[in-house]
Amino acid sequence: MKMIVAIIKPFKLDDVREALADSALTGMTITEVKGFGRQKGHTELYRGAEYVVDFLPKIKIELAAPDDQVEQLIEAIQKAAYTGKIGDGKIFVYSLEQTIRVRTGETGTDAL
Repeated sequence: MKMIVAIIKPFKLDDVREALADSALTGMTITEVKGFGRQKGHTELYRGAEYVVDFLPKIKIELAAPDDQVEQLIEAIQKAAYTGKIGDGKIFVYSLEQTIRVRTGETGTDAL
């Protein structure tokens, strides 16, 4: 099993969610986060005053998947989140040692 974590632009969330639903995804967790990469933030003008936005709004998607679905899910996220511009995001894949469904006690891929 693997844990897939994707950081994407907020306006791409619906596209990514639909792409993952088409890939037989069973569930995911979404978190609104802020951060920066190569973008390093930007400056904005508000009521005549200039200020620096250091951390940009992003969406963090976390999902657990069986090993045989990981590549399909990564490809779905990558295609749906793509804009071709800086800040499209990143995808991280971690090994997942154990999963337990609290309600039933199921473990491993049965708990997904």
